[in-house]
Amino acid sequence: MQRLRIRFRRGEELKYLSHLDLMRLWQRALNRAGIGLAYSEGFNPHPRLSLAAPLALGVTSEAELMDIILAKWSSPHSFTAAVGRQLPEGIEILQTYNIALTLPSLQSQITFAEYSVEVKTDKSREEVETDVKSLLQLESLPWQHQRDTGPRHYDLRKLIDDLWLIDWRQGYAVIGMKLRCDSGGSGRPEQVAVALGFQSYPDSIHRTALILKSN
Repeated sequence: MQRLRIRFRRGEELKYLSHLDLMRLWQRALNRAGIGLAYSEGFNPHPRLSLAAPLALGVTSEAELMDIILAKWSSPHSFTAAVGRQLPEGIEILQTYNIALTLPSLQSQITFAEYSVEVKTDKSREEVETDVKSLLQLESLPWQHQRDTGPRHYDLRKLIDDLWLIDWRQGYAVIGMKLRCDSGGSGRPEQVAVALGFQSYPDSIHRTALILKSN
């Protein structure tokens, strides 16, 4: 068997595709490309594909990571060429490389995710920079998120590793966010935008990096 790690882009065309539909899309593309997938054992075998951290609906990315276990060996170059021809607009393989079968699961290695978040604002550049600095100086930030099962209370500050202003122009700001993304919790860019005082939902949220423990 062989384990490949794929980094891929997910664009505007497919930003509202659910996680389940995305996995089906990949499976169909791999099957059409003639890739020999390995399957799990048990009563209901399924292809051994795993995403690092599923994207929320409406979020684009240039840094998605997926591990695929193959039953038959394929060179990364051949794999990329064959599968790339079967993928729709909005999905693009950026990198493919071999990794050891014995390495821990991809999900267990994720520590942080970085985002570029564009929001409307009437604030000046200086005001935005002050708000970013003020939030980072907080020791805690009690937060409540309404879920189907009821409200969830937590410390939002613990999910924020770093924030910075990427760009500002009249009426808009682009904020860089490095947020926690592990089994202990995941920061949500839209909630951080609210905590920074932005009134409207972000115009765009784009994931720019996934950071692993090994990095």
